Amino acid sequence: MASEVGQQHPLTLYFWIWGLLFVVSAASYATDYMEAGYLRWFLILAFMLIKAGYIVAIFMHLKYERWALIYALLLPPLVILILVYLMATEADYTWLTRVVYFGDDPYPARGPMPGAH
Repeated sequence: MASEVGQQHPLTLYFWIWGLLFVVSAASYATDYMEAGYLRWFLILAFMLIKAGYIVAIFMHLKYERWALIYALLLPPLVILILVYLMATEADYTWLTRVVYFGDDPYPARGPMPGAH
């Protein structure tokens, strides 16, 4: 007769994380009453990442996995974020290149749409 040995997580941990997720969600919803701006977007993204991190770490048990698996799951999104940042910085360069070589007006006047009566 073999006895099965497993890891048991205390339920209090899940209840604490659930309460913490509730508080972070309430703070995230409170950003709806802020003026639109960079601070609001930063807070929305920060709360989103905090909630996703707690859910993945505790409820999906990533906290208890090996480091190789954690790196395999977390490094690709980090690399994608770095590439998105590089593309965003490159966008201004290509826009300015278009203005220089094609002679477009950098700030065209807004008028009625073509074909509109």
